[in-house]
Amino acid sequence: MTAQGGDSLLLHGAQWAIHGQDFLPASVEVSGGRIAHILEPAPSRRSGAELGSIDLGGFHVLPGFINAHDHLQYALFPRIGSPPYRNYVDWGDDIHQRFGDCIAQHKRVPRRARLWWGGIRNLLCGVTTVCHHDPLWPELLEEGFPVRIVREFGWAHSVALGGDVKEAFHATPETKAFIIHAAEGTDRRAHEEIAQLGRLGLLNRHSVLVHGLAMDSDDVSLIRKRGSSLILCPSSNKFLFGVTPDMALLGGVGRVALGSDSSLTALGDFLDEIRFAIRNCRIAPQVALRMATTTAALILRMEDGTGSIQEGKSADLIAIRNTGEPLESRLPKLTMHDIEFVMVGGEINLVSPRLLDRLPCASKRELEPLQVDGSIRWLRAPVMALLKAAEDVLGEDKVHLGYRKLTIPAGVEAPHGC
Repeated sequence: MTAQGGDSLLLHGAQWAIHGQDFLPASVEVSGGRIAHILEPAPSRRSGAELGSIDLGGFHVLPGFINAHDHLQYALFPRIGSPPYRNYVDWGDDIHQRFGDCIAQHKRVPRRARLWWGGIRNLLCGVTTVCHHDPLWPELLEEGFPVRIVREFGWAHSVALGGDVKEAFHATPETKAFIIHAAEGTDRRAHEEIAQLGRLGLLNRHSVLVHGLAMDSDDVSLIRKRGSSLILCPSSNKFLFGVTPDMALLGGVGRVALGSDSSLTALGDFLDEIRFAIRNCRIAPQVALRMATTTAALILRMEDGTGSIQEGKSADLIAIRNTGEPLESRLPKLTMHDIEFVMVGGEINLVSPRLLDRLPCASKRELEPLQVDGSIRWLRAPVMALLKAAEDVLGEDKVHLGYRKLTIPAGVEAPHGC
């Protein structure tokens, strides 16, 4: 039983971040992929074995995170480069000269497997929606893809590498976001890109700039005046250019979200990025949470309640153990090892061994185990086939998501009682 079709699931026993960061006891009925009812206060505790209900006692439930910027096809790649660089063009030229063999080898992994691992990389850390800044390949639209992919937006890679950026901008519907890398670097070339976009007429309230590292106060004023938004990927900036975004300056943009960027340059996954942003960019945890949920949804023009827990809206939910700590102190320490339940559109796509036996039988079907740096998670994905596709090219025991090794756990049996 899932909550995508006519059946419904009652999630009970947990405390929920329904009204921001304060956790309150509640039960939530999920039906048709959406949150049908939020019952506050929570009704009497129901048996976890009861058909159609899941006992989440001992857990906190949050809205799924939104990763506002990723390149999913690079999830299996190592971090590549010999920094520091002046700008993104220099980095691209350098890695194809120095690391051409490594790039070619990883590209031999079938694209479907690479994209699915990109989805899993996000799923493991509680991301339920990803904005993939590259072509919307058919594999991303396959039924059962592990995370929700933002489908409706316009994009160009960058001023230097994006081809006819004006054509791409004007082809984007006025109600959708137009996303472009900009000011990614520290030199004059990177700095001049904001003014160049302004002269081209490509800055308005639908424009979304990724990185913005080389912006100055005039650039920020221009972007704020035009109503444009910004997506930060600070760990990539630190790796490539040796500096992090100046939030005292860039916070003046107004709407700012977070993205993980790709494994080619990022520290790790999306939770790694959140922790890095809090610790290195002096972003308050409550602000970082909004950047990863409601602000990202606003910037990406998502109107289905993504990034929040609301009746009638999409059931994209994650659960972490209730340690008694407020989210403000928990978020800066949160890692993928803490994510024990992920629901995407009413479908349970990830569950920890601790919660597996609490699921109804139908929700356990088609789950496969994956071990990531010692943690086992059951995923609604063809894990064994995907790992084999990668190992056939990269070698057995040599498949990683960022710095985390992937294996099939030995001696793990299929879910019992079904």
